[in-house]
Amino acid sequence: MASMAGRTGVYLNFLFWIALAAVGTYLIWPMKDRPRKGIDLVGGFYITLKVATDEAVKSELMHTMQGLIHDLREHDIADPSSHKIEGNAIILQFKTSEESNQAFQAIRARNYATLMAHHEGERVRLSLPDTVVDAIKENAVEGNVDVLHKRLNELGVAEIPVSRQGRDNIIVELPSIDNPTEAKELIGKNSHLEIKEVEASGATEDDLLDKYDGILPEGLMIVSEDNGRGGSPTYYLVPDYTDLTGRDLKSASLGKGAHLEAVVYFEFNNEGTHKFSELTKKQRGRQIAMIVDGKVISAPVANDHIKGGSGYIQGNFTEETAKNLATMLRSGAFSASMSFEEERRIGPSLGAESIKQGLMSCLIGLGLLVLFSMYYYRVSGFLAFLALIYNLLLILFFMYWLNATLTLPGIAGMVLTVGMAIDASVLIYERIKESLADGLTFKRAVDVGFSDAMVVILDGNITTFIVGIVLYKFGTGPIQGFAITMMLGIIATLLTGLFFLRALFNLALVGFNLEKISI
Repeated sequence: MASMAGRTGVYLNFLFWIALAAVGTYLIWPMKDRPRKGIDLVGGFYITLKVATDEAVKSELMHTMQGLIHDLREHDIADPSSHKIEGNAIILQFKTSEESNQAFQAIRARNYATLMAHHEGERVRLSLPDTVVDAIKENAVEGNVDVLHKRLNELGVAEIPVSRQGRDNIIVELPSIDNPTEAKELIGKNSHLEIKEVEASGATEDDLLDKYDGILPEGLMIVSEDNGRGGSPTYYLVPDYTDLTGRDLKSASLGKGAHLEAVVYFEFNNEGTHKFSELTKKQRGRQIAMIVDGKVISAPVANDHIKGGSGYIQGNFTEETAKNLATMLRSGAFSASMSFEEERRIGPSLGAESIKQGLMSCLIGLGLLVLFSMYYYRVSGFLAFLALIYNLLLILFFMYWLNATLTLPGIAGMVLTVGMAIDASVLIYERIKESLADGLTFKRAVDVGFSDAMVVILDGNITTFIVGIVLYKFGTGPIQGFAITMMLGIIATLLTGLFFLRALFNLALVGFNLEKISI
């Protein structure tokens, strides 16, 4: 009875592995585009971008300067008669030394840690230390890399290699994409959202200036409407500074408006919700301008005090343009603009040849291994070969499941995995032979061989897996592709070497009641 129960368990164990192989094959076989292939296998676009890091420093200084002037007004301190960015410093010019001293003391009281303040007669000079300038430039490049990752992934070309090169260059690889023009447009756009109260509006700039005797009031600016339908745009008078921007967004998505038109829904984080609530309270019954990249997309009227932190941007959108705008707002604005330094198209012919050679190397390796295994280990060698085939199937299944990208170095990782997998079988078989030489029965020798070899196999594979983690964490593009296939191969090797191969032996010895297998 116990023998029957043990035999049933062996059958069920083996059927589990067969079912897993069947499911994996069923999922992988019809997916001709899986696993996704890297640019070195299918061709694509190789783009080098240069980040204007000096612009990031200027933008940071401009944002700080607008915030400073806004704070001075809040404390009833006179506006500077002029203000400008000079190198890595903000220059605030006042009418008298008394006004400049008041401003200097107020600024020092606010404790702007990143700025070094100097009082020079009628002006206040606020400069950034070199260490802060270097940090801003560094963060600008890293920030742009992060934004590109988010944008390109949402475009439907996930796992696009985006890596830094040198001090201010970024490399983007776009393999096998249907619309490279759309991808380049997303790469090049900034899409910075600002929400401001509208002081006045008019058909022309002169209409707005006439209300102020031709002189634009301090702290205000004129922006025009983004009129996609043609015709004359509307002009709006808005503050030159707002602290409610895309930085406060929590999410943005494509949606439908009241008349089923395409709109962009947005939701602020906690801080943004408070700012938005205060703005709608202040502007109740008046317009609020939704400004993207310096153009007014929409200017709805705040009919009531909105206490929540959500709303939508309504403009002349198609579903595609609304979706792209939502993607760009959600991914964030670039810290600095970028220029296209180089663009190279890589044809698929190189990739086809690489795939052919890679597959040929795998087939040759498998052929040599099966000959070696069966010559040296007889029937047990054939079982090891079956485990090896199962190993490769598991790797493909894992890559399909994780939506990983296969690159030429990744194929090299698979070839390396073949060697590591057969190495695990060799360790097990040699330990079985030692046990047989010690006089143990074949079944007992198999038990000892698998249990004793497990420690050595785990030790060797875990240390290699740690190396793979380091390569993936600090490597880029091809190195990451190699690391992924190597780590997946290690997992597959452990599963097939320690469990599937053991199931094959149990099926032969228990299921078919064999006394021994040639080894």
